[in-house]
Amino acid sequence: MTDPSPRSGLRSWFSSNGRLEFCITLASVTLLTGACVALILVPRNVGPLQLATDEAEVLGSAESVGNPRLSPVRRDLQPYGPILVREVAGGAAAEALLVAHPSHSTDLDVLEQQLGQAISDVSAVWGTDWNRAPVVIVAGTPAEFTALTRSAGTTGADVAAVSLTGSYVPGTQPTDQRIVFNPDARKRVGNEGMATLLRHELTHVATRADTADGAPLWMLEGFAEYVAQRDQATTFSQIAPTLTTRLRAGSLPTELVADADFTGVDAPYAYESAWSACAFLADRYGTSVLTTLYKRLATGPQSPAAQDAAFTTVLGTSRADLLDGWRAWLRGRAV
Repeated sequence: MTDPSPRSGLRSWFSSNGRLEFCITLASVTLLTGACVALILVPRNVGPLQLATDEAEVLGSAESVGNPRLSPVRRDLQPYGPILVREVAGGAAAEALLVAHPSHSTDLDVLEQQLGQAISDVSAVWGTDWNRAPVVIVAGTPAEFTALTRSAGTTGADVAAVSLTGSYVPGTQPTDQRIVFNPDARKRVGNEGMATLLRHELTHVATRADTADGAPLWMLEGFAEYVAQRDQATTFSQIAPTLTTRLRAGSLPTELVADADFTGVDAPYAYESAWSACAFLADRYGTSVLTTLYKRLATGPQSPAAQDAAFTTVLGTSRADLLDGWRAWLRGRAV
């Protein structure tokens, strides 16, 4: 039996429209879900729109955009904004790449002026068998510096570091190393300090193929700083102010600096002490002998006995005589 009343008609109308609204809602949800899935499944390297969103925009240097070595840098720097790029000849087949954000264009100018000579200075000690077309980046913020150098074990307080973006095969020359500068580096050390930092980090790039993880830091860092300071118009006290203060107070080192001292409050002294040890060795035995000793000690972790054997074989001296000679050399410079 049907109900011909107006109330029965309204009930039918609402029921019909409720089903319609349900169907419309279901269809909308289905379409939106499909669209989201499609966006997720689209390859990330497809189409011109993806290039614009996944790689940092290069300003004022159209010829650099096609450089294949620049593409991974652009991807890594994309979250931090547009970049400037300079290509600098350093004596290798390829050109070095200098990269910075527009806010650090002055840093880029300074590095561009210094890079060619810095590469020559490192090659004068190590030779030319290394990647003389490095990628050098000036980070725009401390957060960017940390992100770019995390694999190098740095902190935001570091001024510069070498970061290896790929896997390293011992005995081979890596081509995917990057030198990354802290955004405040030039403000903290000045233009000449930037040149010194550049030579130091380039030395780490040059020596990487002969350097294994765990090698004694006094040799790795001391050698890099020796190359960075070599033939520069700087005095002992300018290079090693912390060490000079201790020497003038009558405190002489009793042993080569330990790895653990390169972090924490004694880090400046550790770097200066390591530099002075290598500077002494170069002064006493010659730069080529120092380089030979580096290659001997950089092959991996070295026990005291292994280091003693290297001193005997390469330098023809004992650890005790080496330390005595180093301390005598230091006394003559603590003026």
